[in-house]
Amino acid sequence: MSSKRLATNNNQLPEGYKKTEVGVIPEDWEVKYLKQISPSQSVGLVINPSSYFDEKGTVPSLVGSQISENHINWEIANRITEASNESLPASRLKAGDLVTVRVGQPGITAVVPPELDGCNCASMMIVRQHPSFNSLWLCYMMNSRLGKAQINHVQYGTAQKQFNISDAIDFIYPVPPFPEQKTIAQTLSDVDALIASLDKLIAKKRNIKTGTMQQLLTGKTRLPGLGEGKGYKKSAIGLIPEDWEVVLLSKLSHIATGQTPPTKNRNYYGYEYLFVSPADMGNAKYIINTLKKLSKLGFFICRIYPPMSILFTCIGSTIGKCGIVTSESTSNQQINAIFPSELVNNEYLYYQLVRSAHRIKSKAGEQAVPIVNKTEFGATLVLVCSIEEQKAIAQVLSDIDTEITALEKRRAKTQAIKQGMMQELLTGRTRLKIEHPDDPITKNSNG
Repeated sequence: MSSKRLATNNNQLPEGYKKTEVGVIPEDWEVKYLKQISPSQSVGLVINPSSYFDEKGTVPSLVGSQISENHINWEIANRITEASNESLPASRLKAGDLVTVRVGQPGITAVVPPELDGCNCASMMIVRQHPSFNSLWLCYMMNSRLGKAQINHVQYGTAQKQFNISDAIDFIYPVPPFPEQKTIAQTLSDVDALIASLDKLIAKKRNIKTGTMQQLLTGKTRLPGLGEGKGYKKSAIGLIPEDWEVVLLSKLSHIATGQTPPTKNRNYYGYEYLFVSPADMGNAKYIINTLKKLSKLGFFICRIYPPMSILFTCIGSTIGKCGIVTSESTSNQQINAIFPSELVNNEYLYYQLVRSAHRIKSKAGEQAVPIVNKTEFGATLVLVCSIEEQKAIAQVLSDIDTEITALEKRRAKTQAIKQGMMQELLTGRTRLKIEHPDDPITKNSNG
């Protein structure tokens, strides 16, 4: 499939294009209100939808939290009975309809797939499919920069953003001929399929990592050349290899709690030194950047962590996040820093803490603000083998992390490419070649 990209010349209107209220678009495109594109828009059930939920029901009843861009996580939806579904025809969906989130994350749109034909929904905008437009194309258009900008302009609310359908039906979009709609939709759908395949591969690698951690970090599986012929012994945490030991974290490392410089003194904050908070910690092993940074003055009144220190969140809802800082840094008081002794490899200890995160979090108990104090944290039991085996285990797990990171970068790059393609294709700046624009199947199919 070939394409042609719009070329501009000294800001003059290019040949074959026209100015409209949505910008410069091809001459053979139109500008239409949403209510002109689709002849029917409505809203899902809004009055006591939970009263229809039934444990014995078989029909999914979709809500906004189950909608992402062109994807519906319908497996987790509550169910209603066939009888209830029949009594709610206005909110019943057909394959090819579009559903748009109204409350929470307004504007996110997905197409109803064939397997959800006949299901129901609550408090979402429904755009009924019609042979005059391609549903998938309209979905991409509504999720595009133009679509989101129009939602942002009319949404209201503080705790939860939402919008009125009476505003949404007057949103305007550039509309290409039907064959081009279908070609655009197919092209973008192919990129989405690539992103989905990467998501599955990333999830598979993470599952492999979890299983490998469980085997290697407990000694159930020994790496070649390490531990042959060794048996197992009982310990405080179950059977472990006879040449391994169970050691308190406080005996393996020095632990320090972070601190926050006075926020009223702006001189303490700047752009020079990393200041780690739980928001800076996620699935990634290494912490290479932070949302906030400190000035030299602010940094040197705090406890300074050397590169490769391990950080672990011990206060609040984020207890259990773990990461390694790659440069000299500090953190706030929600985080404990761990400085390993010569008895333990820092990356091996990182993986042991990741594996123990759930157990450590359970120490916080039921409190208004959950907390694992430094003494409790230091009492964490850690399995320790020889330094040689620690390094070998850490290397295996690090190699898996490297593969996951590479896949995540590839996914992020593909997602960025898709966003650029949407901007080009959905505005007509780049035109795709239509192989058979007059084919009656191509013209009338909404698939």
